[in-house]
Amino acid sequence: MTTDPWADLRELAAWQRPLRARFPIVAERPDPAYLDSAATSQKPWEVLDAVRTYLTTTNANSARGSYPWANATTALVEGGRERIKRFLGDPEPERSSVHFTSGASEGLRTVARDWLPALLADGDEIVVPFGDHQANLLPWLEARDLLGRQGVRIAVRELPYQAGSGDYDPGALARAVGPRTRFVAATHVHHVYGADMNVHRIREVVGPDVVICLDAAQSVGHQPVSLAELDVDFLVFSGHKALALPGTGAVWARGRRGPAFTPGGWRGTPHTVGVASLTAALDWLDDAGVDRIHRWTRALAAVLTDGLSRMPAYEVLGCATSLAADSPVQRRGSIVTFRHHGIGAQDLGFILFSEGFMVRSDDQCQAGRSVRDSSVRVSLHVYNTPEEMQALLVALAKLQ
Repeated sequence: MTTDPWADLRELAAWQRPLRARFPIVAERPDPAYLDSAATSQKPWEVLDAVRTYLTTTNANSARGSYPWANATTALVEGGRERIKRFLGDPEPERSSVHFTSGASEGLRTVARDWLPALLADGDEIVVPFGDHQANLLPWLEARDLLGRQGVRIAVRELPYQAGSGDYDPGALARAVGPRTRFVAATHVHHVYGADMNVHRIREVVGPDVVICLDAAQSVGHQPVSLAELDVDFLVFSGHKALALPGTGAVWARGRRGPAFTPGGWRGTPHTVGVASLTAALDWLDDAGVDRIHRWTRALAAVLTDGLSRMPAYEVLGCATSLAADSPVQRRGSIVTFRHHGIGAQDLGFILFSEGFMVRSDDQCQAGRSVRDSSVRVSLHVYNTPEEMQALLVALAKLQ
């Protein structure tokens, strides 16, 4: 990969322009600039058309009838599961399963509530992140408390971080893992620091038998994700962050370690139109090229961090050595989070909106943080442009 983001942006410009035009909300209304794709992504025409086509041609319930519309909807849902496996590069699709959820938060809680208790016995240990998204901490604590009320004592260990970078610390993890460690929860791309968390190093430390559950909400749809390379047992993601409709997500379960994954309760009506949107979104992403989307947003983020690193009024969160445009360790994807030393994050968010930019400004739902730790997050997708980054830097420079 080149360390010159402008070289990537020039090379990919002709590819990106027609793709941006496929997103009507940004192509037809370019102001203000939408810079909050880590919260939810915008939708291309192909996804919107798939939703309209489904709702106006074969809208019915799934697995509830034998007439053609119902059969078509059942096939849509089952086909959606197989489409997810192909998109993720599942090396053993005949062995794995996919369960649709309303998003990553529900997906993680489903694993914690309906699967994890059957894995654990009194005295077992789990390792979970205390500095990632709250959705990847609270469900595991709830599972511990549930088992505790049943007389099963589970120890929760903190997945350790490296000081200053926000990355996981494999050396400290090795000291935290013991013979009773059964389960590790981790994040693929950090929702605040924007860094790939190098999950392969977790498997190297914990060995072949420990179950790993991966929160991939900020990687699926933003960068290439290969289950053949990720030796994890669960991968959970949100469709609405990957160009699909809100209320859409999935849990992929490998089915190799521990009991079979079977969500509890009655299997009710699935979000069928959400599945239609997600299938169309995955098709769109494959056609566009997720690898090129990742190169584009990573280059945009590098332009932004390079500019911010030259402004003493700002602190960019995460790995400080990755800020310069020519950094050989540039690992940020599509997320840049920062603070102003003199202006509160929420005030800065309001100011930036008045300057024509929609950003997120709060505690970012990060576990262990409160309003006192608020920050501004810029998160990007294929529809964002170098011109938006330059204009944002101009606006930020005026506030020094």
